[in-house]
Amino acid sequence: MTSPTVDVHAHVLLPEIEALVAGMPAHSEAKELDARRNGSDALAVSGPMVRARIPKMTDVTARLTAMDAQGVDVQLVSPSPSHYHYWADRDTAEKVYRLANEATTAHCAQAPDRLRGLGLVPLQHPDLMVRALDHALGQGLAGVEISSHAPGHELSDPAYEPFWSRAQEAGAILFLHPFGCTLDERLDQWYLSNTVGQPAENAVALSHLIFSGVLDRHPGLKLIAAHGGGYLPTHIGRSDHAWSARSDAGAGCAHLPSSYLRRIYFDSLVHDPRVLGSLIEVAGADRVLLGSDFPFDMGSEDPVGALRGARLPETDFDAVRGGNAAALLRLA
Repeated sequence: MTSPTVDVHAHVLLPEIEALVAGMPAHSEAKELDARRNGSDALAVSGPMVRARIPKMTDVTARLTAMDAQGVDVQLVSPSPSHYHYWADRDTAEKVYRLANEATTAHCAQAPDRLRGLGLVPLQHPDLMVRALDHALGQGLAGVEISSHAPGHELSDPAYEPFWSRAQEAGAILFLHPFGCTLDERLDQWYLSNTVGQPAENAVALSHLIFSGVLDRHPGLKLIAAHGGGYLPTHIGRSDHAWSARSDAGAGCAHLPSSYLRRIYFDSLVHDPRVLGSLIEVAGADRVLLGSDFPFDMGSEDPVGALRGARLPETDFDAVRGGNAAALLRLA
């Protein structure tokens, strides 16, 4: 039987969350920082772009119509990363993740045969993350979405160990999707905050997970890296060399960094068939999943066509198109 076509990188917009945080001083400060990092030209384009796409991110009928046009059977829906709000205090953070989990569940419940959901956890409060993950799973969500870091915390922080343990034990999917880049105003022109910043953040976050030994201690984690894992998969040779040549680089993980790429899942959203071919070569065809970044302008309006452009063997094409994700999500 042919597997469904599954897009693992699709977003939902949750106005309830933005209403919750509106007017909070810390939220205003975070918005100002985001504006500086992106630059005025990017904000002038992004505002209208997002507004035009609100129906596809909030209305299930509009979402399904778009999915049909793309030939996508199932989406794994995650909250817009703009909802992370890692600036929030403990009380606000708990309200945010509960609202995100419940609202995403309600959205997906309108088309349960075609939509699966991911929730949020407060990465800035490591001691709340297990409870937040359990709340998401209790709602029937497949797992949670996280960014590449939170203020004062890299993903290698030992404070996250209980979260990784619980995620592995529960078989939860973790979708690593950066939001913002700490290179700040260096990327405030020409939308470099996204085109350079997002791949850089992916590479940094994955390197923290690999070099710190997180993936040694939790080999069963179901981790999906957005944007094809950024720069890391195509430049993993430099990591391997450092691991072999330097005692400080090789101290934290047991194996060559490149070997860990076959323990991570990656979406296919790299915008270049040659890069997609390289990703499949280093990670394996069984570790790449179709992703579109629906419905944003930096995504793909034809993810299946983009995948076809890589000219993969038929078995690999079918695996990436949906077979791998169907197995991961345990779709009937």
